[in-house]
Amino acid sequence: MPEITVHAIEPADLPDVSGLHARAFGPGRFVRTAYRVREGTPPISPFCLLAEVSGELVAAIRFTEVMIGGKTGVLLLGPLAVEERYAGLGYGKRLVADGIENARRAGIKLILLVGDEPYYARFGFKRVPLGRIQLPGPADPARILAAELEEGALAQYDGAVEAAGGS
Repeated sequence: MPEITVHAIEPADLPDVSGLHARAFGPGRFVRTAYRVREGTPPISPFCLLAEVSGELVAAIRFTEVMIGGKTGVLLLGPLAVEERYAGLGYGKRLVADGIENARRAGIKLILLVGDEPYYARFGFKRVPLGRIQLPGPADPARILAAELEEGALAQYDGAVEAAGGS
């Protein structure tokens, strides 16, 4: 695998990251539930990362600070996007792992996402018990996953997911 550089997403990176999202997910991405959660929030948080190979953007991950039932200490992971020709080479895994470690160091208790359990289980994500967390739009309950960065954190959260101020 070529040398990878991972760093926080800066405002100047947004056009390239937006282009990657458009190629990876198409125009339908804006109707997804995770986008509803992020409506009105800044396009990047201190937790957002990108990966470059030889100066070329190959992957990006977004983390948005959210609240569950009015309680903070939670990030919403997504989207995670990888340029098609770099898929399966570990760039997405690296961003997820680095993002989780950054969140842990910052004192985040829980990371939530809507995604594929077989992919995200390797990072400690598990299905959220049915009805425990409500998203502002349709989401397959089997795809609502959480990773506890603090043991027992999920038990502390119950209710509706909404963007936290300043994310």
